[in-house]
Parts: sequence; C-alpha cells; structure tokens
Amino acid sequence: MRRFSLSSLLSESLNGHRGWGRQWRDPQPKPAYDVVIVGGGGHGLATAYYLATVHGITNVAVLEKGWIGGGNTGRNTTIIRSNYLYDESAALYEHALKLWEGLSQELNYNVMFSQRGVLMLAHNLHDVQSFKRHVYANRLNGIDNEWLTKEECKEFCPPIDISGSLRYPVLGGALQRRAGTARHDAVAWGYARGADARGVDIIQNCEVKGIRRDASGAAIGVETTRGYIGAKRIGVVAAGHTSTVMAMADVRMPLESYPLQALVSEPVKPVFPCVVMSNAVHAYISQSDKGELVIGAGTDQYTSYSQQGGLHITTHTLDAICEVFPQFTRMRMLRSWGGIVDVTPDRSPIIGKTPVENLFVNCGWGTGGFKATPGSGHVFAHTLAKGEPHPINAPFTLDRFRTGRLIDEAAAAAVAH
Repeated sequence: MRRFSLSSLLSESLNGHRGWGRQWRDPQPKPAYDVVIVGGGGHGLATAYYLATVHGITNVAVLEKGWIGGGNTGRNTTIIRSNYLYDESAALYEHALKLWEGLSQELNYNVMFSQRGVLMLAHNLHDVQSFKRHVYANRLNGIDNEWLTKEECKEFCPPIDISGSLRYPVLGGALQRRAGTARHDAVAWGYARGADARGVDIIQNCEVKGIRRDASGAAIGVETTRGYIGAKRIGVVAAGHTSTVMAMADVRMPLESYPLQALVSEPVKPVFPCVVMSNAVHAYISQSDKGELVIGAGTDQYTSYSQQGGLHITTHTLDAICEVFPQFTRMRMLRSWGGIVDVTPDRSPIIGKTPVENLFVNCGWGTGGFKATPGSGHVFAHTLAKGEPHPINAPFTLDRFRTGRLIDEAAAAAVAH
C-alpha cells in the first residue's frame, strides 16, 4: 500500500497522477480461511481491518455479494454521535466516537470526519425532560452533552425558526459538540485499503448461498456463487439481510427489516453549520461538503427488502423540514434513496456468539449503524479472535432476548427508529 502524504501528492501531481496503483486487490477466493466475514460494508471491513491490525489474524476473507460499501454504508445520512441514554449503549457508541476522532490518521485515508455538532431539538415538555435526562446521564458516563435554550439553539444554528407560530415550537435542545458527520464511501474505502494491505482478501460479487455444518452442528464454511470456502470461524455482518443469511444455519433472529429513506437537495452555498435532529416532527438534516442538504426520515411502516420505500414518508419528512426551517421551502430535491435496516425489539444491536459453534453475528443496528462503524468492527474483531465478547459488547448478546436483560433504546434514544 502506497501511503498518502504531501510528498507523494506533489510527486504525482508532476506525473499527471498516473502513478497511483489500485487501492485494493481483486483476489480469487482461497479454499479456506481462518475467518470468513459475510458482508462487505463498513462494519464487515472494519472487523477485517482490526482482526489484522489488533489481533494479527490476516488469513481473512470478506465476502460481498455486490460491491463493497454498496449496501447501507453508502445509503445513510452519515450522522455520528454517542449521546445514548443507557450505560451499555453510551459505552459502545462513545468507544466508536473516540475511534472516529483518529480514524483518518489511523487509516492514512481522509474519511472527512467533521465534528460540527449534533443538536437534538425539544418541542414539548416531554422532550425537554427526556433530553435533560440524557444530558445528565451522558455526563455521568463522561460523554459531552449540554442543554441549550431556544435562543442558544438559534445562535448555534441560525436557520432554525424559534418563533411561537410553529405547530411544534422549539423549546430548547441537547447539543453534543463532538458529534458530527463523515464521508460514508471514504470509510469503506479506507478500511478496505488498510485491510487489503495487511493480507485480507476482499472478494466482491461473491454471494453466500449456504452455511455448511459438520456432524456436530458446527459451522465449517460457506457455499457461495464462486464455490465452497472453508472457515474456522464465520462472522455474519449482513445488515438488513442478516435474517436470511442466519436462516441458512437454522438460526432464527429477533429481527425485522424495514426500508429507511433519505434524500438530498440541489447544492447551495454553506448555510447549515451542524446536524439537527427532531423526533417530534420526525426529520433530521445536515449539509454535505458538496453543498447538498442531506435529509433523513424514520423507517417505513411496513417490513420490506425494497430499497425504494413509500413516497408518503419523504413527503412527510419534507413537510417537517419546511416547518422548522421555512427558508428551505423553495429548495428543489435532487435525488432520494433507501437502505434496508435490521431492527431488534429493543432497538439495540446484537454482537456475539450464536447457538451454532464457530458462527458469530453482528447485526440489529437499526437506523444507527454508520455511527458505530469503528467501534462495532473493533469489538466484533475481538469476539471473533478470542471466541468471547469484548467487555463493551458483552451486554449485546443474542441471549438477552431469552433472559429479558434488554437494552431498551427504542423510547430512550428520543430519535426516530
């Protein structure tokens, strides 16, 4: 892997940038690997990277049925934050946020991480009480979060309308200044480049069609469209298609898959300095480096594997955006898209072992998967390497749905799930 630096950029500029090689290889699958990761999104690639860099396991394959980063990694609104209520969730997302803060230097690849702040608006008494509870809980966990009055919200983000004429007037907000956004494609490419440089095979256009088990029931490999691949351990990181993949090993997952839509406007000059989220009006918004307003909604009402979603969802979202930010009413939308999110009953992820020996799973991130990418990959790599969970992901076991030790962020997160 050729490192990016000022000197390498200057030398290539004199050469018309014709000397850059491929960022990662396109290898043929080997007959067997120590670890096979099913899913070439951000979480799967991060897992492979940390297996190689932290645990020294390089005989690893990442199998992706399409192209890397072509699923939810490239279909989200790129919001990063760690201001979750419960201790378990806060620890996991704060672990990820700390990794985000040094990720560009770690990967030698600019992931365009921008700590512009995430402001969560309160529109009624319940919102005010809930967000203040979040602020106090986060501070107890050493996580930055602060309460702003509506005037301070307006000062931090001038486009917000704080007049009393709104259907849901702004009463204040909770601000995490260390939160922000990153470039989703760059995250996938950076992890792929780093993992490949350390010997990991990234195999695209390789769909898993079955999981082979031995006489004892242990997983020993995967059947793919490019042949059988043996594996000592298998990690499934397939987001919205996790239930389908796990069913190949006769494992039933407590998951439902929903479309989650987003859209962007025509590009304009910088007008929006941060990320703003509102649960009451059901929308969130930021501005990309290209100038587009990036707008997200809640999940569709019906389970589906469609990447389109219902038009009424985006219409409702734009109504909400125009109410809180009336100056955007004349903006034109440029394009929209959808991803497939896997949602658990308690809206918290599942990271750990399964009832099938040698088969591990990382799923259930719902609408919050992108923000957790580095932390998820880091702790899942530990779980695959050691056969036991990292202390941070130990509470997020599949077994919690049997014991009842849920981590119920569905209502506690105070954002659209």
